[in-house]
Amino acid sequence: HVQLVESGGGSVQAGGSPRLSCAASGYTYNRNCMAWFRQAPGKEREGVARIATGSGNTYYADSVKGRFTISQDNAKNTVYLQMNSLKPEDTAMYYCALGYRFGGYCQLQEDYYTSWGQGTQVTVSS
Repeated sequence: HVQLVESGGGSVQAGGSPRLSCAASGYTYNRNCMAWFRQAPGKEREGVARIATGSGNTYYADSVKGRFTISQDNAKNTVYLQMNSLKPEDTAMYYCALGYRFGGYCQLQEDYYTSWGQGTQVTVSS
């Protein structure tokens, strides 16, 4: 059983730079992709960033590229999402997820992620 616990959300002003954390515990063998997704009210959940936990290879959605950074601390089984230059449109519930590679690569579609955290709310005010 895998447990993912997010933290670090809250209310921030536009331009702020919070960091989200996601601590993983339990049996994670053979699931070597971790990602952050977000869901704003009335919108579908979308992928934000993903990291291949073995190589550290990362990928970002266009909407956050250059502003967000996903990273990991394997010793702590923790993945981070550093968010810079936040905008009101970044307001959402942020979820971390653990999943499998497809076609040899980590994806940023939720279909490939099988364990999810409970989410942490990020609210950006202008």
